[in-house]
Amino acid sequence: MATTPLRSSPLALTVLALLHYKPLHPYGVQRLIKQWGKDQVVNVGQRASLYRTIERLLAAGLITVRETERDQLYPERTVYEITDTGRETARAWLLEMLAAPKQEFPEFPAALSHVLLLTPEEIVRALDDRLARVRAALERLEADLAQGAAIGLPRITLLETEYLRATTRAEADWLGAVLDDLRAGRLAWSTEQLVAFAQGQESAEG
Repeated sequence: MATTPLRSSPLALTVLALLHYKPLHPYGVQRLIKQWGKDQVVNVGQRASLYRTIERLLAAGLITVRETERDQLYPERTVYEITDTGRETARAWLLEMLAAPKQEFPEFPAALSHVLLLTPEEIVRALDDRLARVRAALERLEADLAQGAAIGLPRITLLETEYLRATTRAEADWLGAVLDDLRAGRLAWSTEQLVAFAQGQESAEG
């Protein structure tokens, strides 16, 4: 089968990784993603995105149709399996994702870059709300790790949860420090100060 280039993505890698273990239909893929906790790192909130990813993998020759299941209780289901090219591609994607940091553009840093549109009071309220949510997420991650340890899961299967705990804890610490500085007046600014800085930049560039 002729293949077409396909860019890597977390969801595409996850589909290939799950099919590496056994053939699955799309519902089985989605169910395993949730059962194995991969929905912490892969967005499967929209089933349509999973089906689009499967279609792209199929068109690229990375997976193939194994069979079509027919059951009176369920709609017809297509079962997919990974190809040899898919196995090689999954390994190549995985090695690249592990080794090379990728420039990503999440919402929160973008919002921080425009935070001057808000008043200090609004910023404090918004960051307070975020900190509460981040701390709640941290508690869930701690519980997931404790449960994994309790049932004897090998640590290698929990590395993504460890990483999320570390980054979530770091965000909580940073948010707490920024809020402390805002409330203590150590992080302060004025419109005049910002205008003067902008004018100075314009003069330097001119």
